[in-house]
Amino acid sequence: MNFFRHRPLGLPALALLISVAGCSSADDSGTVAVPSPDAKTAGLCQNLDKALPRTLDGRSRNDPEPRSAYTAGWGSPAIILRCGVTRPPKMIDPKVAKGDDPDAMAGAVNGVDWLMEQQSDGTWRFTTANRQAYVQVTLPKGKDGRQSSPVLVGLAPAVKEAIPSGIASMT
Repeated sequence: MNFFRHRPLGLPALALLISVAGCSSADDSGTVAVPSPDAKTAGLCQNLDKALPRTLDGRSRNDPEPRSAYTAGWGSPAIILRCGVTRPPKMIDPKVAKGDDPDAMAGAVNGVDWLMEQQSDGTWRFTTANRQAYVQVTLPKGKDGRQSSPVLVGLAPAVKEAIPSGIASMT
């Protein structure tokens, strides 16, 4: 009996199953959208990638897929860093500057300014401010952003070394 003659969807279904199985991740590092920075920002991000710590908040570096000099990760579930992202809208929101936004606030940790935002899914996102490139750090679900000091303290030396103070390009 010809299996594929009687089941016309057999081959496509088998191909789909193989492709889905091939895309799964056994190490739970996940996938991350890779930023597309301009040339100047790309150079800064590549320098940051080289300066990033091997461990962060007690977690070993475990970069997400696809591998890129613009992304990094630590632990599982991962703390994710993306360099060369666009400026978040809340960075110029007057409510945040006045302290009137319950989901966002600005602050500094060890000489690096950050915008802290609680996302609708419960995760926390931090984006550098007053640096020549925007660096974004997302904590995994369940990690309280108000207790993020070890993460931001651990990243501060690399950010200060690789991303100079200044204004990031708007791209």
